[in-house]
Amino acid sequence: MTTNAPRPEVLRYTAFSGDPDGGNPAGVVLDAAALDDSDMLAIAAGLGYSESAFLTAPPKDLGGPEGRAYSIRYFSPKAEVPFCGHATVATAVALAERTGPGRLVFATRAGTVPVEVSEEGGTVRATLTSVEPYIDEIGPADLAEALAALGWPAADLDPAFPPRIAFAGARHLVLAAATRARLADLAYDFQRLEAFMHRLDLTTLQLVWRESPAVFHVRDPFPVGGVVEDPATGAAAAAFGAYARELGLVPEDAVLTLRQGEDLGRPGELTVTLRAGDPRVRVGGTGVRIG
Repeated sequence: MTTNAPRPEVLRYTAFSGDPDGGNPAGVVLDAAALDDSDMLAIAAGLGYSESAFLTAPPKDLGGPEGRAYSIRYFSPKAEVPFCGHATVATAVALAERTGPGRLVFATRAGTVPVEVSEEGGTVRATLTSVEPYIDEIGPADLAEALAALGWPAADLDPAFPPRIAFAGARHLVLAAATRARLADLAYDFQRLEAFMHRLDLTTLQLVWRESPAVFHVRDPFPVGGVVEDPATGAAAAAFGAYARELGLVPEDAVLTLRQGEDLGRPGELTVTLRAGDPRVRVGGTGVRIG
């Protein structure tokens, strides 16, 4: 950014909660045209949130409603990431407050992500539709290294949920805890887990515990982004929905509730919707401005 150019406004929104003290906070820059990569990284690092979102004009072939289509990039305090669900929801809420609810379309590094925004009784809710997901196996040696970095004995895993790498815009390793107490006790080796995740190109670990057939508690270590834990993770929620459906753990048509952030004191709720015949995953939640 040139030294005499006005610095764009950096908004702060939380996603997956209607309470500014809940959910996952994100920085949002609605006009990042004057920023280069180093500017965006510096803003994200200065905020210290797990990710911040930066909007510019859309590519010509993106489509979408007139004036409601954008290119979007996401930066953690350490690096750019290909897709971020909570920052997408935060951005959609910020836009809806200015231009009204309706359909938005975002061009991300991972692909095109449409978002539907609704408003009822002053509450704004955004639901994104993921890119097409996939599920990968993880080898025994890599699984052993992940567990060692977490400090989790293999016996603490839920055998009903096989470890897998799941993608719905970014790659996440899904590991299921056998008990809520295991999920709550998270004290991992930051540098060891970060090195492991870089080697497998993982964005977070999606750690889950099943409370009931459609309700899950989740946590997401995020050392590759320079953050110990992500408070509410839309991209991982989408990946988990694809994982659970492919492995037959939930019906093809299902609405799942993911509760995240409780162990951090920032409770949030993510709604994951699966539709038979559509491989994509929908992730929705509320959002609100901070400050």
